[in-house]
Amino acid sequence: MQFIDRVKVYVKAGNGGKGCISFRREKYVPRGGPNGGDGGRGGHIIFKATRDMNTLLDIKYQQQYRAEKGQHGMGKDMHGKNGRDLIIRVPPGTLIKDAEYAEILCDLTGEGQEFTAVKGGRGGLGNAHFKTSTRQAPRFAQPGEPGQGKDLVLELKLLADIGLIGLPNAGKSTLISAVSSARPKIADYPFTTLVPILGVVKYAEFKSFVIADIPGLIEGAHKGVGLGFQFLRHVERTSILLHLIDISETVREDPVDNFIKINKELELYNPQLYKKPQVVAGTKLDIMGNRKRLDRISRYCKDKNYDFFPISAVTEKGIKKLMTFLGKKTEEIKMTERKSDEVKKEQDNTV
Repeated sequence: MQFIDRVKVYVKAGNGGKGCISFRREKYVPRGGPNGGDGGRGGHIIFKATRDMNTLLDIKYQQQYRAEKGQHGMGKDMHGKNGRDLIIRVPPGTLIKDAEYAEILCDLTGEGQEFTAVKGGRGGLGNAHFKTSTRQAPRFAQPGEPGQGKDLVLELKLLADIGLIGLPNAGKSTLISAVSSARPKIADYPFTTLVPILGVVKYAEFKSFVIADIPGLIEGAHKGVGLGFQFLRHVERTSILLHLIDISETVREDPVDNFIKINKELELYNPQLYKKPQVVAGTKLDIMGNRKRLDRISRYCKDKNYDFFPISAVTEKGIKKLMTFLGKKTEEIKMTERKSDEVKKEQDNTV
């Protein structure tokens, strides 16, 4: 299945129905008064988050959405039926923007959350509404109002607790396949992973967190080089970044230089990403060779106050310790966020 995380769509709500011009025509009722009914409201277009979807693929192939029109009013004071609302299902984590002004209209992060993107036009009033003592036979009614229409951009940002970052072939796919049931493609060449992969990691009884394997970043990613620019947005929602550094003998580059390069790309793309909590893991411990690379990155992380874990996803050495640490760290962050939300709610209630 293709991973589609950005699409542009045009949405048009239904027009309101026309009001009716009608008069009573009954036996023994001479000169019956007006009895034209109102037109129905046009249908709204509503976006709804659902976990049944993982990408925006379905929306990519239908880029125009039109809701049903309201029914016209009828005689005998019968109102037209409202147009049916059109509900467009999207995955949680979908950001809805105005295509013209790039304004963020809504961020659908929770299951079942809804957003009315455009509203249907109001139905016109029938001539029965315009009867007065001096105008007893109005021969006019209101037309229905047109429904709203606009171009929207939908962007999907994956919802994950931990985001895996690092240069291509740093071992991200191997790690996520070792700690979860996700099965990404793994090979010994750069850019094996072409789409973000989500996995659920169980680190204690009844406790788990979501980890995302973000396709490899390279120098210049913030400018669109490689795959980084396309998928950097998925790192923005994560609570913690797990930075993987290849410490095996197969890599010539200095591990500290590689670490600094990736962090520079994050900072240039979005300074807030650079400020996120980072944990560093030295990967491929099973083919490390001499300890120079391990010692270099280990000392650097200690000097810069980064938590560092040497691991091997193949032999699972150090994996349990790392996952337990990440699980507890994620729990602490969520607890802090919940307390912050509670304090904010209390302040709002007080005001």
